[in-house]
Amino acid sequence: MQRKAYVPGVAALLAALLAGCTGGSGGGDTAEDAKPGDTGTTTTAAQPGRYLTLPEPCAAVGQDALDSLLPGIREIADKDQREQAYAGESTLTYNTDRKVGCRWKVESTDATDHLLVDFERVVSYDNSVSDDSQAKDLFATKVVAADLPEPVVSTTATPAAPSASASPSSSGSADPTDAASASVSTSASASPGTDTDAESAAALQPRVLDGLGDEAFLDDALSGADSTAQQRTVTVAFRTSNVIVTIEYVEQPTTSGTMPDSKEMQDRAQKLASRLAGAFN
Repeated sequence: MQRKAYVPGVAALLAALLAGCTGGSGGGDTAEDAKPGDTGTTTTAAQPGRYLTLPEPCAAVGQDALDSLLPGIREIADKDQREQAYAGESTLTYNTDRKVGCRWKVESTDATDHLLVDFERVVSYDNSVSDDSQAKDLFATKVVAADLPEPVVSTTATPAAPSASASPSSSGSADPTDAASASVSTSASASPGTDTDAESAAALQPRVLDGLGDEAFLDDALSGADSTAQQRTVTVAFRTSNVIVTIEYVEQPTTSGTMPDSKEMQDRAQKLASRLAGAFN
């Protein structure tokens, strides 16, 4: 029987086809998405942020909060104008999934108050960086830009207990009357009113805040000459997961030489921030 001739080219083609079927996608995965230096190993993508949407900012601030922050809002006689003042005005944005805000402005007989509430949802486009990490880095830049002062450490000394050998009595033990008198005298001299005032002022300095979101800070700036009505701007910003919330509260009195109360404005802004942070939980 005559054998058929063996054709090397056909055998090579069959071998190549068989290798393609059993070898998987092979070099077909060296796609344009591959990064330089990629060895082909699979890496786990970083987790997305907790929040995928943002609240409606103009509806996020309740009427009672606006009454506190903007005292003149209740003085508006015209009902339509008052309702419009409560409604606020949305800030300009090109992507409501990523950044939204609302502002209010109300004039009263004593001052003009401004309030801005801003929500920003941070998204990382790097598979190796989570949305939370990206938001944390962005928040750190806001803290640096705020240029917060170093925390003030109290230097008020705590009076030491009198030594047993300091005022011995005839029996060899300390006189309790003398010890009590020494304690009262030391306490009085260690806590003068000026120290209390200094500590109160230090407590109102721009600072990092605890217990608000994952991290937070407060800034307080005063502008204007002493002879004019000085404008105070209190900013409270906090981050919760991949969302950064910023509150900017501004007050300018109508009377020259008047200064807005720092503690009052800070308390109002922090109270609103706590409410907003609670809405994210």
